[in-house]
Amino acid sequence: MHGYCVVPDLVSSAQVAALAADLAPQFAAIDFCRGDFYGEQTKRFGRLLTRSEHASAFIQHPLVLDLVERALGAWCDTIQLNLTQAIEIHPGAPRQVPHRDQDMWEGVKGEVEYLVNVMWPFTPYTQANGATLVYPGSHGVRALDPDEPELSVAVEMTPGSALIFLGSTLHGAGNNRTDTIRRGMIVSYSLGWLKPYENQWLAYPPEVARRFPRDLAALVGYRQHRPNLGNWEGLCPSVLLGERLPERIGAVDALRPDQTEMVGAFRRSLDDADGSR
Repeated sequence: MHGYCVVPDLVSSAQVAALAADLAPQFAAIDFCRGDFYGEQTKRFGRLLTRSEHASAFIQHPLVLDLVERALGAWCDTIQLNLTQAIEIHPGAPRQVPHRDQDMWEGVKGEVEYLVNVMWPFTPYTQANGATLVYPGSHGVRALDPDEPELSVAVEMTPGSALIFLGSTLHGAGNNRTDTIRRGMIVSYSLGWLKPYENQWLAYPPEVARRFPRDLAALVGYRQHRPNLGNWEGLCPSVLLGERLPERIGAVDALRPDQTEMVGAFRRSLDDADGSR
């Protein structure tokens, strides 16, 4: 296992073209980033579900979601959308510092996978124009190695393909040595109990998420993660997507099966003790 894979022709070129066309005016209007990590010859913006009706087909691609569930399911009750970001790397942009996206969180490393990234190219990704560099075999427990791996691979792709890689995999954008712009989108998914990179509830407040299909609204955070995480007034936040809020609100348990059994056993022990008096 290398910590990444490329899936060719995962969506049609027409789907990519439609999404890219929606985002093109926003690329033109947005300022360049500031700071060496984001890149001062790079443009980035998020909230892509509000910017194009075509974004959801990429974000909810069945194969992608299945792979994410397989990669992260051992450590969470539900996954969540962590980030959507459109990226434009301009001519002359230098190579990005190699990094692991899991380092956003100060949790234990080498034992848990925190997220999965999916890079979708809008233009061809080539070694010359700054294709994403990945370091094969740098994931998982190897992330604890203090020495940077020697081997990196520039992942060349055409629009319609997708680069899928673990959050523990070392990677970074390459330098753009051409006179053309490299455009694409990264979508990432994380464990549902983590604070996401992009604040999904501000990116998609209830009045926006109410227009989403329920499974998409759940993916951006309008569901609880057992036990009781991400609730609103003790209820699943999906209640905020309805036409009317309940007039009387009472908190409702949202526990894992093992916790439900533990709490039930304790309650039964109290009942048995009361009955013996």
